[in-house]
Amino acid sequence: MATYTPPLRDMQFVMHELLNVTADLQAMPMHAEMDADTINAVLEEGGKFAADVLLPLNISGDAEGCALDITTHAVTTPSGYKEAYKQYIDGGWAALACDTEFGGQGLPLVVNQCFYEMMNSANQAWTMYPGLTHGAYAALHTHGTPEQKATYLHKMTSGEWTGTMCLTEPHCGTDLGLMRTKAEPQGDGTYKITGNKIFISAGEHDLADNIIHLVLARLPDAPPGIKGVSLFIVPKFMVNANGSVGARNGIYCGGLEHKMGIKSNATAQIVLEDAVGTLVGQPNKGMQGMFVMMNAARLGVGNQSLGLTEVAFQNALAYAKDRIQMRSLTGPKAPDKAADPIIVHPDVRKMLLTAKAYAEGGRALLCFSAMLLEKEHNHPDDKVRKESGELLAMLTPICKAFLTDNGHISTNACMQVFGGHGFIKEWGMEQFVRDNRINMIYEGTNTIQSLDLLGRKILGNNGATLKKFGKLIGALVAEEGVNEKMAEFITPIAILGEQMTKFTTELGFKGFQNPDEVGAAAVDYLRVAGHLVFGYLWARMAQVALRQIAAGNTDPFYVAKLQTARFYFAKLFPETATAMRTARAGSKVLMDTDAALA
Repeated sequence: MATYTPPLRDMQFVMHELLNVTADLQAMPMHAEMDADTINAVLEEGGKFAADVLLPLNISGDAEGCALDITTHAVTTPSGYKEAYKQYIDGGWAALACDTEFGGQGLPLVVNQCFYEMMNSANQAWTMYPGLTHGAYAALHTHGTPEQKATYLHKMTSGEWTGTMCLTEPHCGTDLGLMRTKAEPQGDGTYKITGNKIFISAGEHDLADNIIHLVLARLPDAPPGIKGVSLFIVPKFMVNANGSVGARNGIYCGGLEHKMGIKSNATAQIVLEDAVGTLVGQPNKGMQGMFVMMNAARLGVGNQSLGLTEVAFQNALAYAKDRIQMRSLTGPKAPDKAADPIIVHPDVRKMLLTAKAYAEGGRALLCFSAMLLEKEHNHPDDKVRKESGELLAMLTPICKAFLTDNGHISTNACMQVFGGHGFIKEWGMEQFVRDNRINMIYEGTNTIQSLDLLGRKILGNNGATLKKFGKLIGALVAEEGVNEKMAEFITPIAILGEQMTKFTTELGFKGFQNPDEVGAAAVDYLRVAGHLVFGYLWARMAQVALRQIAAGNTDPFYVAKLQTARFYFAKLFPETATAMRTARAGSKVLMDTDAALA
């Protein structure tokens, strides 16, 4: 069975040494008293919950899966899941970063981010049950009426009720403008909603007393397409005036998907038959609330792959140190044994370091993004709020797509380290590969994220936000440009930063003439942008490590950080050259292929 040790030391490095989050947090009135010791203590306990409670259920839950009673439409989760959820509730973990007005603890989002990384490492499928609630909570917190907030947010904050996002339908996928679910006004402020939704994660289960579904539907006079979509609260059970659970609503699970991975999460086909709902926000403006949910989910999905990358790396590293096979090409390294541990072989190290570099880079990016989200909502300075929101908007598709692509690369590499044993269930490695695979698909496929990044977030404002990120790189280059010890980290990002301006302008000009050029280049472009962001963060991590070593700190952690940074820039960062070349190849080689695809 797989093992897991929460990476608390690296989390502390990212938060306190790289990003200095306490200084930023203390500038916000709601976090004025926050300190590093509090953050560290919370995450230490959170790590124990993940490793001791959730990890032991991961393989067994995958094997058992969920069971649907087709008569009652009730779903039973695997053995131990309900008990683990009770521990989660009793420990106050659901309320960690929620608003104190609704019973939350009001801790920083970056703390919740790190806690969820650990839970994703331990058991992604279980973590999705409470995880989906955060997106629904955020949408209601932003767009709900005072009455809706009073009715639902306290119970969602405590975890007594969970939430879902009921968006897509069998015929429309990501193109939500095609959806057909109807909402008929009843004259009393409620609506009767009828339709079918699919792929609803955590859509039905036995963990909580109620499930609060946020459902996209069309009003009778709605305009066609995406401009005619409205958002509704549709609870599994109606809520009485005193806040208690009432009668069963007309929304139920009609089937469970049979899946490649995340088998212990109930991915439900949801049927609505005159289900009673209430409108969230304005009529035909449902996409506003949906994007609150989707943006939260996109960061959360990147975090899922970060968690799987970390746990896969830990297990592959332990195996590589123990498994003996063949001799080192430079002579025996364990002469007392029949063969050397496989960690002596260069390509095994390459696979391990790939996962390590992508995990530590991903952790830095997600913590950086969590702090941007915190500042966007809570910083007292309007300018800081605005600029943080703009930068986060650009980084969100990178967090989702780059990290999940990297998770695919890393979990496969770590399974490869195990050789044939990686293909066998009891080691747990093949499950990490299977569970990660959905992360590249849902909450908008990675191609959708790439189109969003290049088309909307970059070209949509003529590269203004990209230029702002470029200023961060420019400041680091100016600070360290004459430091020879930093040259191997600074030079690559300085060069790529300059290339990105020309590269982006070129793609924008071609896309103006032929929009297919943007579609043909977008995925490659996101890989380049992802490495630009990772490169900046890895250079800053190397900067911190070098300064600690120069000050006489003998902690091997800093040597390891430098070695990983050197590997990243030597072996992974150069992907940018290939990706820029393939992006520039244009759309003709893709679109002028009717004979090939006949």
